[in-house]
Amino acid sequence: MEYYFELLSDDIFFVTSDVLSGTWSDGIHYSGVMEEWFGQQWWDKRSVLLLLTTILVFAPLISFKRLDSLRYTSALSVGLAVVFVVITAGVAIVKLRNGSIEMPRLLPELVDQASFWKLFTTVPILVTAYICHHNIHPIENELQDPSQMKSIVRTSITLCLSVYLATSFFGFLLFGNHTLDDVLANFDADLGIPYSSLLNDVVRVSYCIHLMLVFPIIFFSLRLNLDGLLFPYAIPIAFDNRRFFSVTVALMGFIFLGANFVPSIWDAFQFTGAIATVSVGFIFPAAVCLIHLHSRLSEFLDVASKQLVRQEISPIVMTVISFLIPILQHAEELNKSLIENSATTLGRVAWRRFSNVVELLRRPYQRHSGFDHLKGEKDK
Repeated sequence: MEYYFELLSDDIFFVTSDVLSGTWSDGIHYSGVMEEWFGQQWWDKRSVLLLLTTILVFAPLISFKRLDSLRYTSALSVGLAVVFVVITAGVAIVKLRNGSIEMPRLLPELVDQASFWKLFTTVPILVTAYICHHNIHPIENELQDPSQMKSIVRTSITLCLSVYLATSFFGFLLFGNHTLDDVLANFDADLGIPYSSLLNDVVRVSYCIHLMLVFPIIFFSLRLNLDGLLFPYAIPIAFDNRRFFSVTVALMGFIFLGANFVPSIWDAFQFTGAIATVSVGFIFPAAVCLIHLHSRLSEFLDVASKQLVRQEISPIVMTVISFLIPILQHAEELNKSLIENSATTLGRVAWRRFSNVVELLRRPYQRHSGFDHLKGEKDK
C-alpha cells in the first residue's frame, strides 16, 4: 500500500516538473512554462524547481493533521481540472469546425510482435486511474454524518469518470497521432487558433496547480498508512508531533529522490499500474477475504482437497501410465486397429474417472466426516 502511494506521489512530481521545466520525448525537447517565460536559467532545472515547489507549496499543505483542513484546496483542484477539460474541448471543437484537425488513427498499428505487446502497456494506466479509493476511510472518519459517504462516493466517481473520458477524447481528437505520454507537453506549440499562447499557458499552469493541490490528499493517506505499519500500538500520529514530523520528512525525502532519478513519467506509471495497483486492487482484497474466512472452512478445504487427490486423481494417473507403457513398448508390433482400441479404452476409463471426480465435487460437504457442524452453522 505504501509503495503504491509513493509511486502515485512520484507521478504527480513528474507531471509538475514536466510542466514547469519541460521534458524530452524521442529526442525532441518540449519546453516548460518557466523556460518560455524567463528563458533558460539555472533555477529552471527539474531538481531545483521540485525543491522550490516542495518547500513553498507542498510543505505547508502536508503539515495539516486533519483531512478536513484540505477541503478548500481540494475543491479548487477539482475546479482547475474542469478548466483544463473545458479549454481542451473548446480548442478541439473550434479546430474541428475549421477543418484543421486530421482524422486520428482509431485502431493500433501492428507491424511486428513488439508493437502487439506494446498494446498491453495501456493496462497499467487504466488500472491506476480507477484504483484511487484510498481516502474513503479517512474521509468517512471525519464526517459528522457517515451516511453521506455513499452519495459522496457516487458523486466523486461520476465526476472523475467524466473528467477522464472528456480528457482522453478531446485530447486525442486535438493532437491525434502526435499525442505524447504526458498530454500537457503537447501544449507548448501553436494550436492554430487565436490566443493560442495564452490558452497553452492557462491549460498547463491550471493543471499543474491542480496536481499540486491533489498531492497533499494522497500524502495524507500515505503518512497514515506508513505510521500504522511502523507504529501499530502507538498513539495516533496527529497527537505525536515528533513522530508526525519525522514520518513526514522521511516520506518527502524518498518521494523527492524518486522524482529526480526516475527518467520519465511513463516508467513510473508502468511500475505503479503493473505492481502497486494490481496488489491494492486485486491481490490484497482477496488475501484479506481469505484470512478472515472461517478457520473451519479452511480446514475443510484442506482435507477435501487431499482426499480428492488421493481417491480420484491418483487412479487416473496410474490408469494412464498403465495403458501407455505397453503401447510404447510394443508400438511397432501393434497394428492400427489395436492402437485405436487401446486409445478408445483409455479414453473411456479416463472419462469414467473424471465423472467420479465431478460427482464427488457435487456431493454435499457432509460426505467428509468431521464437518457436519458446518451445515448447522450455515442454517443458523
